[in-house]
Amino acid sequence: MLWCRTLIDSTPGVITAWATFANDYSLGESSKIVHETHGRRLYDTLKEYCKLVEEAKLIAEIDRFEDEVIKGRPTALPGAVSLIKQLDSPDMLAWNIVTSASNKYTPRALACAGIPLPPAGLITSNDVTAGKPDPAPYLAGAAKCRVNPENCLVVEDAISGLRSGRAAGARTLAVCTTTLREILLASDTPPDYIVDDLTK
Repeated sequence: MLWCRTLIDSTPGVITAWATFANDYSLGESSKIVHETHGRRLYDTLKEYCKLVEEAKLIAEIDRFEDEVIKGRPTALPGAVSLIKQLDSPDMLAWNIVTSASNKYTPRALACAGIPLPPAGLITSNDVTAGKPDPAPYLAGAAKCRVNPENCLVVEDAISGLRSGRAAGARTLAVCTTTLREILLASDTPPDYIVDDLTK
């Protein structure tokens, strides 16, 4: 089982961070950018929107953006903590977290939300050369769990993540925590399964 941003809600911090960056880089309306960049790596989106080409500057701006998100106090989404406790039992199969966030941000955000690190570890934006919707993140996640992608279930809230999971060969479960059910079902990569949240 492979997860992305279906466990924590970092929306308040993300909205604030994009508002700051929209102001700093004269990007215009930040709410549109929040929607367009959902589920993608900051490494890619800051390059695209802020036109950052120098690597050192890009990494520094990723750190600044993610620090702003942490200030928004990420919280666990409904059902996330209880589900993770069930997955942590000895008889459960391997699982990990595949995220578009960085290796600096992810452990901090999970700790804020009270979610333990998975036994098979993390795949972050630093671990792949291409982010979602490319299949690379979920292929890396499956490899870290030592299973074939075809035997994985990708749990996602973003269309870019559903595309990534499907391209990797995994089955997909969409969680309607940030994207409306109708939009997920009407996308070019509809999920195999769909739920409102992780409480059921």
